[in-house]
Amino acid sequence: MKKPQRSAWLQLGRYTQLAMLMPACVVSGYAIGYYLDKAFGTHYLYLVFLLLGIAAGFIEMIREVQKDSVD
Repeated sequence: MKKPQRSAWLQLGRYTQLAMLMPACVVSGYAIGYYLDKAFGTHYLYLVFLLLGIAAGFIEMIREVQKDSVD
């Protein structure tokens, strides 16, 4: 059975979402860590949350790519 073709606009939207996903996760993780550092007077939380943001970006990107390969 042949899979139905997706429209070009739908594919463009999904891949644009993937292109914006990683920078958004990294920036939000850094921002959360930065503001927590300012609130608690520490100097390392920005790095912890930056790494968590990077990991979250990769996990979500892998999920989207797997969902795209299954469809």
